[in-house]
Amino acid sequence: MARATIGSATPISSSFRHLKNLSNSSPPLHVTFRRSKTICATAMSDGKVSHPSLEVTGGARDKFLSGFKSLHNPYSPYPIVAGNRHIETIFAAFFRSVPDVRLRRECLRTKDDGSVALDWVSGDDRSLPPDSPLLILLPGLTGGSDDSYVRHMLLRARSRGWRVVVFNSRGCGDSPVTTPQFYSASFLGDMYEVVAHVSNRYPAANLYAIGWSLGANILVRYLGQESHSCLLSGAVSLCNPFNLVIADEDFHKGFNNVYDKALANSLRKIFKKHALLFEDMEGEFNISLAANAKTVREFDDGLTRVSFGFKSVDDYYSNSSSSDSITNVCTPLLCIQAANDPIAPARGIPHKDIEENSNCMLIVTPKGGHLGWVAGPEAPRGCPWTDPHVMDFLEYIEHYKSASAACASNRETMNNGVTERFQHLDV
Repeated sequence: MARATIGSATPISSSFRHLKNLSNSSPPLHVTFRRSKTICATAMSDGKVSHPSLEVTGGARDKFLSGFKSLHNPYSPYPIVAGNRHIETIFAAFFRSVPDVRLRRECLRTKDDGSVALDWVSGDDRSLPPDSPLLILLPGLTGGSDDSYVRHMLLRARSRGWRVVVFNSRGCGDSPVTTPQFYSASFLGDMYEVVAHVSNRYPAANLYAIGWSLGANILVRYLGQESHSCLLSGAVSLCNPFNLVIADEDFHKGFNNVYDKALANSLRKIFKKHALLFEDMEGEFNISLAANAKTVREFDDGLTRVSFGFKSVDDYYSNSSSSDSITNVCTPLLCIQAANDPIAPARGIPHKDIEENSNCMLIVTPKGGHLGWVAGPEAPRGCPWTDPHVMDFLEYIEHYKSASAACASNRETMNNGVTERFQHLDV
């Protein structure tokens, strides 16, 4: 079975058996909205409502709600499996189906001589038009193209005529490691290069991105840092830990300690595969601590925080949290979280900033675990509940983006025609 990722970090180990102004073109909505843990049904412009079992908020809620086809349906978790957040998380990681997709790998050399692997759907370069919308997928830490949740989303987008590429970070998904540096929640360099690379390859396409878990944290930080200059037309954040300090606090409580030990074991395996690159590292590096880490925090203390210039693990976590980036996001952004996520705690969600940002929308489901969402018509082994809603959002944004481009093109054609006629006037 393909590698299964759990948490904001890594695979479970064997030891554990810019559409900025849609408001101008969207129909007006008149809604009454009450803030609470369970949100009252919210009216859509076409008469639909979001079901009371879902918390739907955000400054862009009124702009985007009409783009969703089935948020009026109740969130129906699969019996027994979704009765416990840990069972749901583990079930999704190990027993969700993994669609068979033929991929073509491209290794991209970065400016610092590092490497990332981009996996494209085989044959798409010949079968899809060059202006097909392009979707970049960012798995969680050490996740990659083989993960079930990535494959399901890839297949759904591809079936809708989208070009899809999976961004496997350094050391992830068997991506080569060519320098003594992996990647982290703080590092955006590779993201910049990947977006620029795919944009240059398909200049006529609108670009979008989906991130899961730590991949979502990186994506939202990228959106905030790029702000008005972002090359992406839309983005989706799923199971984002948002506040890494809070996530770290909860990571050491109760059953979460099992995840912590399993994830640390996976990090050690990846590190040991490339250990020779880290021989004779000087300064504050504690290679022995990283190589024998029993917790994710120990691994980050021995290697990650030093690699990226942080004075302590807490300094690394507090300065790498995407919760601080929401206020600067100028790209349409959908965030979906589970209220009972054991690894991306609900108390870390930046509700206020999302509500005050006119580009952001948040959906919180009552259950779902971490990367689980075993609910909906394809449960228990099919795609996560989130997938059809994510696709609704992306296609809604793409529709308006394309319509705006067509209008601009028509205006330019008309203006050129008027100019040409004036040039032929006798004065």
